[in-house]
Amino acid sequence: MRNCCFCASYTLLAALYAGFPALSFGADPALTIYNQNFAVIRETLPLDLKAGDTVVHFSGTTAQVEPDSVILRDPTGAHALRVVEQNYRNDPISQDRLLNLFEGKTIEFAAGNNPDGSTRIVTGKIVRSGYVPHYQAMNRYGPQYTANQYAMVSGGAGQPVIEVDGKLKFSLPGLPIFPSLGDDTILEPTLDWILHSDRAARFEAELSYVSGGLTWSSDYNIVAPETGDTLELVGWVTLDNQSGKVFDHAHIKLMAGDVNKLQPAPVYRGGVGGALADSAGAPQVTERAFEDYHLYTLPQPTTLRDRETKQVEFLRASGIQSKRLYVYDGMASDQRWGNQDLRSIQQYGTVSNPHVWVMREFVNSAANHLGMPLPKGRLRFYRRDQDGQMEFTGEDQIDHTPKDETVRLYTGNAFDITGERRQTHFQSQSQYPGFTDESFEIKVRNHKTEAVTVQVVEHLYRWATWAIKQESAAHRQIDSKTIAYDVTLQPGEEKVITYTAHYTW
Repeated sequence: MRNCCFCASYTLLAALYAGFPALSFGADPALTIYNQNFAVIRETLPLDLKAGDTVVHFSGTTAQVEPDSVILRDPTGAHALRVVEQNYRNDPISQDRLLNLFEGKTIEFAAGNNPDGSTRIVTGKIVRSGYVPHYQAMNRYGPQYTANQYAMVSGGAGQPVIEVDGKLKFSLPGLPIFPSLGDDTILEPTLDWILHSDRAARFEAELSYVSGGLTWSSDYNIVAPETGDTLELVGWVTLDNQSGKVFDHAHIKLMAGDVNKLQPAPVYRGGVGGALADSAGAPQVTERAFEDYHLYTLPQPTTLRDRETKQVEFLRASGIQSKRLYVYDGMASDQRWGNQDLRSIQQYGTVSNPHVWVMREFVNSAANHLGMPLPKGRLRFYRRDQDGQMEFTGEDQIDHTPKDETVRLYTGNAFDITGERRQTHFQSQSQYPGFTDESFEIKVRNHKTEAVTVQVVEHLYRWATWAIKQESAAHRQIDSKTIAYDVTLQPGEEKVITYTAHYTW
């Protein structure tokens, strides 16, 4: 078996180098966003190198860059470039950070207004700033480091101490006025490199890295007419940028699939809708296979601001043929038995579920006016009322669905179709040869004004070896432990299904 870390790294590098054409200086940023809360980002960086070592600063990364994922290279391969050292700084200057830098020094504070309206200035010595650094490191260094950080805060380290007129004050006497930014401060996340070149060179380098804080999801709105089961579908993608960076006029691709991505250790702490109109001529999202996943390319560049969510339509189809199914799975979930041997517990599985599920099914094929691989997401169902308005009739989730697969969704419980299930016989013998005989009676009732067919599902959960000894109608075997009866009911009709299962061991 191949190492999963290697597979994940290979996939990300493939996205870096094969997902986009080579960028040129001044080109727009390019992003491949994964629906697992990270993205691969590519930008251009002009370099002016001297022979030997050159120090380069870059302050345009996201706040959630993974520093060890950074790749800096000449995309043309004309210049030999070696990174001697890389440093990542993510402690942008703030009031708390500046107080920390000026610990032991005396600064001014704006303490309010004088009677004449002028600002009252007091001076105070910063004995302790109250700045507790490195909260972000709790993700990496585990519970002991986290406990130490919280101990610092609970012990008072997070509270400033200011000396004013020879007395100590456990709060700021006013708004601090700093004489300067202090030494060694930054205004935004920064990458610093020492780059070695065998000769002086000026060229546009390609900077690529993986960053958290970017993700996308898909949503689907499905509309059925007043009568019938022919559907219209609109698919949307929602982009979410919480990375701390604005991407102006960015070329965006979306990667659908379950890419193996190692996650940091946990921190130890206490749709869009719209009318279904003709979109002919509008730029369309394109889709293609990439590795074992699928890439969706937005048709035109877009600006993605920090802390912004953006919706883009990526799929529109009509004339989709579907089926409405009614399923009665009469065994209510019963978890109280734990890991006990269920062969001889008569009460297990006898609680009746009265609800009949409403299911919707359609084929994701070109013949059915679809055929694009569907990324996982939420599907909302609407049906037009006789007055033309759309009414919400349920929703469900789908997983990543390839073309030509059948989509089957639960939309709710039927109001006018009910079910009832009860055990009518139970006999068990534990000594060899062991057996259990169990009989059930299932009633389904149709209170609708039209005929319906209900699929009655039964689970043979007692043991792996079973046989149906008696039944009132022929069953279909769905899998090794599931059978089903198809029951057609006229308006106002009730039908009864009975069967006996014989288990042996």
